[in-house]
Amino acid sequence: MPTNQPSAPTGPVVIRFGRLGDTILLQPLLRKLHQRYGQPCQLLALGDWSPALYSAQPEVGSCIPLNSHAGPIWMRPQRWRAAMALRRLRGSPFYISEPVERTRTKIRPMLELAGVPAEHCTFIEDIPLIEHEHWVDLLLRFGDTTPTAFRSLCRPLAAPVRAAPQLYASAAERAERDAWLGAKGYSGRPLVLLQPANKRTMRWNGVRAAEDDDKSWPAERWAALARAISCRMPQAQVLFCGSSAEAGYLDTLLSVTDARSSRIEAGVLPLGRLKALLEIASSMVSVDTGPAHLAAAMGCPLVVLMGSREPELWTPRSGAGSEVVVLGGLPAIRRVDEIETAQVVSAWRALRRRPPLADAADTGLSAYSAGCAG
Repeated sequence: MPTNQPSAPTGPVVIRFGRLGDTILLQPLLRKLHQRYGQPCQLLALGDWSPALYSAQPEVGSCIPLNSHAGPIWMRPQRWRAAMALRRLRGSPFYISEPVERTRTKIRPMLELAGVPAEHCTFIEDIPLIEHEHWVDLLLRFGDTTPTAFRSLCRPLAAPVRAAPQLYASAAERAERDAWLGAKGYSGRPLVLLQPANKRTMRWNGVRAAEDDDKSWPAERWAALARAISCRMPQAQVLFCGSSAEAGYLDTLLSVTDARSSRIEAGVLPLGRLKALLEIASSMVSVDTGPAHLAAAMGCPLVVLMGSREPELWTPRSGAGSEVVVLGGLPAIRRVDEIETAQVVSAWRALRRRPPLADAADTGLSAYSAGCAG
């Protein structure tokens, strides 16, 4: 037997240096590879969100930490440690889901340092593109490829893999969520989450200028939307969501909202808490950003506002079958601020929102109540 020929199927290694939404969109590929190889994947993804995203997913065995791919590898200890982690996995099949340029400058040098044989690797850059194909569909086609060394070792799929991400909260995340809801006084209320910020919103010196961000929706419109939702569902808790870096921006939105009610507030949410809240939330309205993909993956009904992106390629998909309504996007508009408040309010009102009582036998979640029809 050749030296590099594996003797038994091993868990695949998946590499993707993308943003939060990109990492969420990997989930159907990870599920397919788990089924094909019979062992969970090892995931090397950029950012600190992968462990939280995949905390309750059987298709992921572990995540290799890497917060940045910048700079020469020999000057970045974390990149060096990631390469050494890959070295320990070099007998596995490798699936590299990166664009050509980043593969050439970042991934291939790391694979070479790790001693990963070329016949153990397959690259998404080698997959022919299909016009207007959604990224998830491309990833699933990529999952049908097999590195040369493993072509006799993969098992056939028992059933097709659904082309939509589906994520779950862990027991620890649910317990932390319930404790947080109780401490905030939100227990027993239906939740409507609003996600106004995206990765481009904040700069080192404050909020990015609106004209420099095609995903920015004016604060006054977010405020009007929050008030409309609160009027429509007076029992609900409306939460402007964001990271700790966006806390000041969320406070600005609250000041513009000028609501003399605790029913509209802001929540700085770590990713695990956001994920667990989306598991029970009535609905979410979001700009086109990672948390929108997370909402769909958690089965939370969603209205998403798109700017200069093609919905055919990037619309959030729900593996749980929850409704996703897209407003905007190319070619209709190029900026989110072209979407009027009335359009968003109307879309949210028509949304098939999560029922007021979750089935605890099916979901293992605490029940929550609501008293507003429509």
